[in-house]
Amino acid sequence: MSVHVLGGHQTDFARDWTKEGLGVYDLLRESALGALEATRIDPAEVEVAHVGNLAAELFCGQAQLGGMVAAVDPAWAMLPTSRHEAACASGSVAALAAMADIEAGRYDLALVTGVELMRGVGAREAAQHLGSAAWAGREAVGAAFPWPRLFAEIADVVAERDGLDGARFGACLARISELNHANALRNPLAQTRNWSFPEGCFGPDDTLNPTVEGRLRKYDCGRITDGAASVLIASARYAGEYARRHGRSLDDLPRITGWGHRSAPMLLADKMTLAEGQPYLFPHLRQAALDAYRRAGVAGPADLDVIETHDCFTITEYVALDHLGLTPPGQAHRAIESGAIEPGGSLPVNPSGGLIGLGHPVGATGVRMLLDAARQVTGEAGDCQVEGARAALTLNIGGSCTTVAIFIVSR
Repeated sequence: MSVHVLGGHQTDFARDWTKEGLGVYDLLRESALGALEATRIDPAEVEVAHVGNLAAELFCGQAQLGGMVAAVDPAWAMLPTSRHEAACASGSVAALAAMADIEAGRYDLALVTGVELMRGVGAREAAQHLGSAAWAGREAVGAAFPWPRLFAEIADVVAERDGLDGARFGACLARISELNHANALRNPLAQTRNWSFPEGCFGPDDTLNPTVEGRLRKYDCGRITDGAASVLIASARYAGEYARRHGRSLDDLPRITGWGHRSAPMLLADKMTLAEGQPYLFPHLRQAALDAYRRAGVAGPADLDVIETHDCFTITEYVALDHLGLTPPGQAHRAIESGAIEPGGSLPVNPSGGLIGLGHPVGATGVRMLLDAARQVTGEAGDCQVEGARAALTLNIGGSCTTVAIFIVSR
């Protein structure tokens, strides 16, 4: 059964909601109501809601976020809701659950919302809260910043497997950061859109770009972000009625044509063991990509026009490039050095600015990616638009590549 993306809303990822005296409910409410306004849908038509969130209990002492959705509008006072957690892939897992509801014929119209309020605590406390998505007490033990520690380990493994010297590998990671920050300057909702970047700040300058962990420097790392995103997804039956109501063709509405979803053992060390003798560092990520391509009926990246991929760290995007098939395994550097992933390249990556430039409110990221993909294929991405985009892929990753979720959105 077809599932269509009717539209949605993203909050401004540069805002600090705690400083404004606002909370997680305010974030969620703004994105949900914004999605209704953007799509011109009456709230009474929504039949089910799914919420993605990692750690509201830790960041702001709040659980039971489904009940907050039910409080947004009187028409939702008895709405069935669910909250989903899969670390940084929480938003995508919420979307997968909503899709399953629609494909099963239970409902015709679902709200998917992702939310995270993260900036109300200090950087070290936020890092520890985020560390709960690793295996507590068994990895990154004693690290002040657990995720830079774990992704620095991944970077070391990649450099060794791919046989890249340190300077060349570092230049590739720096280029990813530079591109995503430059893309974010064109995004009116990006956290870093008004930042300035002194010359040399993306390179190995210990003053401008100090080391955080291992090979990872300041500009290799994503930021702590407040934000929410919501989309409304629908069955073909509802989407057809919606299109007629608004004088559009069903073919004009974005459709989720393919998806992939896989999980690996929690510990990074266990994943590294599974990778021994394999062409791909994360075989389950490669399999999720193949699942998505098969379901969408496409051969691979050659049939895509744009990618929104997870780049909580530059190494995450680097790994994604060969696993998604832009290059053979172990040769992701070729996609970077050739300019293929740049605006105007053969397959632009993260025109939104990605997580590094746009921001990464953890539970919202997967939903935001899905919304950006829908905007790209309908030509509604503004200054971030990839000309002529008809097929977009999103890759959302939770933990040390523990959970991976991929969507292909086409028109």
